[in-house]
Amino acid sequence: MCLRILKPGLLDTIQDRGRFGYAQLGINPSGAMDTVALAVSNLLAGNAAGDAVLEMHFPAPALCFESNVLFALAGADFDARLDGQQVPVHTPVLVAAGSILEFRKPLSGTRCYLAVAGGFDLEPWLGSYCTHLAAQAGGFKGQALQAGDVLPLRRQADYAGVLQGKNSWVLPWKANVSGGYPSGDTLRFCAGPEYEYLTSESKKLLETARWKVAGQSDRMGYGTEGPALTLTEPLELVSAAVVPGTIQLLPNGRFIVLMADSQTTGGYPRIGHIIGADLPGLAQMGPGMSFRFEQVNLEVAMRATFKQAQWMKKLAWGSVFNRPH
Repeated sequence: MCLRILKPGLLDTIQDRGRFGYAQLGINPSGAMDTVALAVSNLLAGNAAGDAVLEMHFPAPALCFESNVLFALAGADFDARLDGQQVPVHTPVLVAAGSILEFRKPLSGTRCYLAVAGGFDLEPWLGSYCTHLAAQAGGFKGQALQAGDVLPLRRQADYAGVLQGKNSWVLPWKANVSGGYPSGDTLRFCAGPEYEYLTSESKKLLETARWKVAGQSDRMGYGTEGPALTLTEPLELVSAAVVPGTIQLLPNGRFIVLMADSQTTGGYPRIGHIIGADLPGLAQMGPGMSFRFEQVNLEVAMRATFKQAQWMKKLAWGSVFNRPH
């Protein structure tokens, strides 16, 4: 009753919605980079939206299901193959024990999430199952998964009657995830505490220029490439609170966007914050991909969050009524 890692991927970790309430101790929330894909994979597998899943990058791992299980993939499409047969994302799949899941090539997105019905049977750390790589805690032994690692499953279910001797069954429904992500390549942001220190030209550039995700981007933060931004005067700041989505201006005029594994405080000017509803869209962008910014106010940000939550609720209800028994 487990999932075995046959071959590790680039960075495979257990993640959930995050670890909150410990920022004053310097412990960041961490958690899934793409919270929409986290929820979609879980809901399709019959779990709560924030349960622990496997977050994968490409090259992705080779996995063996050592028991009958229902699973779902969401987020990036890495051309998944189950015993050589193509498996779609955003669709629940029943699989028989002994089946092997592999990923051939990246077709879209940068992070793929795998949820199993009932979840993984792991020990939480500070109330969360997400992997904290810096502290080497949480998840599976606090580290990225390696060949031979075995992830125990929390629930045993006998799907033999449904499979009827087949190795797998792709269930005949699919989640429409368009309602969970920003439309197009425009990311909305709210002005940060130091936004007014930008020159008028830099404020204009922030919304009119195209920005490219730099090669030096990871779970801590996304570097960017584009025209340099300038301040009206030099700033010497005391370190202040930052969160995933905070846009920090570096001394060289470039900026970084903090992501799931960001620090809890920082001393660079905080010129903006990407709204929470749009951050999953950025999480699926990889180096070389470009985007634009649009400034919005708090009311627009809250409406976007509410709209995304409504979409998630509809998906949750649809998943309940379509669950195999």
